[in-house]
Amino acid sequence: MEIPNDIVGLQGLVIQLLERVEKLESENAQLRLENAQLKEENAQLKLENAELREKLKLKSHNSGKPPSSDGLAKKSLVPKPKGNNQGGQFGHSGKTLKRSENPDQIIIHHAQKCRRCQREFSVSEVEQIAASRQVFEIPEPQIEVIEHQVGVINCCGQEHYGRFPKGVEKAVQYGERIKSLAVMFNVEYRMPIEQIKKLMSQLYASSFNQSTVLNAMRECFENLESVEEQIKGKILVGETAHFDETGVRVEGKLKWMHVASNELWTHLFVHHKRGGEALRSEKSIIKDYCGRAVHDCYSSYFQFERCQHILCNAHLLRELERLKESGSDWGKLMQRLILRMYEISHRGGEELKHRTRWERLYERICQAGEREEPPPIKGKKGREKSSFGRNLLNRLRKYRDGILEYAFTAEVPFTNNQAERDLRNVKVKQKISNSFRQTERAEIYARIQGFVSTLRKQKMNVFQELVNVLKKKDITFSYAR
Repeated sequence: MEIPNDIVGLQGLVIQLLERVEKLESENAQLRLENAQLKEENAQLKLENAELREKLKLKSHNSGKPPSSDGLAKKSLVPKPKGNNQGGQFGHSGKTLKRSENPDQIIIHHAQKCRRCQREFSVSEVEQIAASRQVFEIPEPQIEVIEHQVGVINCCGQEHYGRFPKGVEKAVQYGERIKSLAVMFNVEYRMPIEQIKKLMSQLYASSFNQSTVLNAMRECFENLESVEEQIKGKILVGETAHFDETGVRVEGKLKWMHVASNELWTHLFVHHKRGGEALRSEKSIIKDYCGRAVHDCYSSYFQFERCQHILCNAHLLRELERLKESGSDWGKLMQRLILRMYEISHRGGEELKHRTRWERLYERICQAGEREEPPPIKGKKGREKSSFGRNLLNRLRKYRDGILEYAFTAEVPFTNNQAERDLRNVKVKQKISNSFRQTERAEIYARIQGFVSTLRKQKMNVFQELVNVLKKKDITFSYAR
């Protein structure tokens, strides 16, 4: 650039230089702003890319996906108690067929004729029994038709009529035992109604149609109303209860099957919502529960403050496994700590007496996670978006007592497996039947399945108790507590 000699020329040159500097500064500021925006977008894209890559690696052992999605490769993170080998354990009596002292039928097999004179023998000539074998078999299936008649007796110039027994109301009807069998096939063994109809037709040559099954189910449902209230009351007074929910297809829409249960009692109900509205409804138990509520980290459960919240460690172990597979050091340490405390608690828990020491170790791992996890970033709508690891870290800190309580209190379970087992029949039922055509049918199934599950837990005869329900007899459970 040529420098002028006069003052005016110099002033003009200075003005040009100042304008150029101002322009360059403005362009530099604009570039800095664009660079910051690009860095933010790049960080967000990296986070989204990492999340998508992690989703491709998700299995049942590192996420909430069902084990059926893994195919034949299944893996469990919760260790089984050591010391027991596979098969029958020492002292196990075992069960096998034993000879009956009073067989219902005896068939004697004898030689047909003499090998010398060819005289034919009869069974009356048998002198002794050389050997015997017993075959256990069911009788030929057939329907027994019982006709009830009202008799008339004349006395003192009057006719005295008898009465039909309770439950015999129609000219022709099915009895409680065959209806109970149909209900058990549909609920306990998850058979579709069409298959029940075919089975009854083949076994008993009966025209057992779909409406008969549905009417039996509806009758059983109505008779179980008071029993369901009794089951709910027993769960409410228990020290520990498990809660969970799963999606079901009803009338082509997604609805939710909720469960509240313990080792002796099971209560199921259907609701069109999963969260707070369902948990506050009349059918729900958790809103009135004051004991230990075991569940997963679903946020709607924490709105109820009367109960002590215990979290399922199996869910947390799966999430920590996902972190560990992505290279997280703190996730590996936290998973190792939880499993270590679980093993110690199974051995009697002598090393767990100093609770504060274990809690300090837990907190140090959380602090390591705080340093390792990236800080939250602003999302597209201005909200802060955290990584999967940071979200898990926040939950581990917030609900520490509910996570670790299993190690310090013998009555607290390590997982929410009880509720998941009680919901398993619902998923198998849905897999076989696909969906419930009506909401009423889903509600009928829920109440009866809760009753059947309770009977199984208390080792009671399901078929006989269903007969008692249809006969409107009082149900006496094996365990009153």
